[in-house]
Amino acid sequence: MKHIVLPLNPEIIQTLHAGEEVLLTGWIYTGRDAAHQRLFEALQSGEDLPIDLKGQIIYYAGPAPTPPGHVIGSIGPTTSGRMDPYTPALLAVGLKGMIGKGKRSQTVIDAIKKQGAVYFAALGGAAALQAKTVKQVEVIAYADLATEAIRRLYVEDMPVIVATDTYGVSIYHE
Repeated sequence: MKHIVLPLNPEIIQTLHAGEEVLLTGWIYTGRDAAHQRLFEALQSGEDLPIDLKGQIIYYAGPAPTPPGHVIGSIGPTTSGRMDPYTPALLAVGLKGMIGKGKRSQTVIDAIKKQGAVYFAALGGAAALQAKTVKQVEVIAYADLATEAIRRLYVEDMPVIVATDTYGVSIYHE
């Protein structure tokens, strides 16, 4: 199992291969459908994004309410395919990693290869486990979207699997 300290860089990404188990430590962002649509619309309008995506990872998740004494509520992955219409544009401005569940379209796989990025799968049904890896959280943008707001999380040893590597090899197709 590989341990990766974030942010991602091209040298790290090139060492990752589909099917590998990885533990991530560092800052990541969350974003689901509504946040992705707003980011995409901002790019289409020539507006600045509320976050700098260069070298960053977006976790396709929105947390459940935070129980007393916890940093965050359960935070499991959502279906990644719903972000596919927006992903190539975000990769083009520097996004280097995504975490979700399920296969990606060929268009997204081609963009992953072109932009030197990686797609990680998080285990569905393990939202409480994922929450235990979150040590800090803050809402960064689109607070009006509630659970779909963009959050910045500091994670320690978040378990993921390389689902699609920078070479276009996918665990869903191989």
